[in-house]
Amino acid sequence: MTLSNYIFTSESVSEGHPDKVSDRISDEIVDLFLKHDSQSRVAVETLCTTNRIVLAGEVRGPKEVTNEIIEQTARKAVKDIGYEQEGFHWENLDIECHIHSQSSDIAIGVDASGNKDEGAGDQGIMFGYAVNETPQLMPAPIVYAHKILESLAKARHSGQAPFLGPDSKSQVSLEYVDGKPKTAESVVVSTQHQDGVEQNQIREFVKTHVEKTLPSDWMCKDSNFFVNPTGRFVIGGPDGDCGLTGRKIIVDTYGGAAPHGGGAFSGKDPTKVDRSAAYAARYIAKNIVAAKIADRCLIQLSYAIGVSRPLSVYIDTYGTGEVDEDKLSKTIQELIDLSPRGIRNHLDLNRPIYSPTAAYGHFGRSAEEGFSWEKTDLVDQLLSTF
Repeated sequence: MTLSNYIFTSESVSEGHPDKVSDRISDEIVDLFLKHDSQSRVAVETLCTTNRIVLAGEVRGPKEVTNEIIEQTARKAVKDIGYEQEGFHWENLDIECHIHSQSSDIAIGVDASGNKDEGAGDQGIMFGYAVNETPQLMPAPIVYAHKILESLAKARHSGQAPFLGPDSKSQVSLEYVDGKPKTAESVVVSTQHQDGVEQNQIREFVKTHVEKTLPSDWMCKDSNFFVNPTGRFVIGGPDGDCGLTGRKIIVDTYGGAAPHGGGAFSGKDPTKVDRSAAYAARYIAKNIVAAKIADRCLIQLSYAIGVSRPLSVYIDTYGTGEVDEDKLSKTIQELIDLSPRGIRNHLDLNRPIYSPTAAYGHFGRSAEEGFSWEKTDLVDQLLSTF
């Protein structure tokens, strides 16, 4: 039996969180290669710690993308985020680059040749999800967790809140009644700040941003509103905690409201199905819900390395669907080529569009800003079919 009344929680982290700094740098490097050659292959991981960045991974791309240019790209990313602190400063931090050429064994299995289509870059399972509880067709807790931190980041970047640092986290618990979000049960925000700033000042500033972000009358009780619960958050970012690419996969997706296949997105070019197939799965799920074929939809895709077509296309509409799920799966595969090349062509993924995905979620964003997997251009075709 499915619960209809419950409390569900999701968290988000800001662009200045150490793991997100790593994601941003890795995605800036993906974009760097794609700007020079749209067919580049990139798999780059980033580690950030006190005044140090370590880059590692494998690439296949134009020779003009040198280690020096990669290092400049990493520094610019850190500067844009806003790190000019003693323990992590874009200008004087040390950068180690251990990026090397892509394995020829992987290239043999993945590249198209003769009559062989391009294969998936690895085995794996990818999930996509959509639900009609928000205009973005995303779960409400993760939407508002992201939006709170985005609002604080805009205030910091604009100069309105110079006392805030780049590193912050949020956690939103929503009460659901009859399966729909009704109000915030609790909200937690931890934000880095300058030394000497009173916690009451930070609390009141954060509260105004939370209240304007949540729907009217959704604000939780004051006793359930927590800001910097430890009482101090001066040392933050990679100086306070080591950051790694790909450690925030639930923040990146649906906040725990739907499964995740396990593969991270950032640092990977779109030939990697960990990224592109997860985008395709979200695209399919969103169009199904946007077409009102279902109130809620989960998609699972599975792939084998070197094989172009998905091994399975699973659809679950949680009993809310207007169409048989097996028929829906077959129709989707007729409408969309779900091979790695087909996904990239359909969603126009061979572009330098990935840096903005590194913070505040890969889903529920604006298609007009490059998030092509958020388009709902399949709706008419689905409706005409059914």
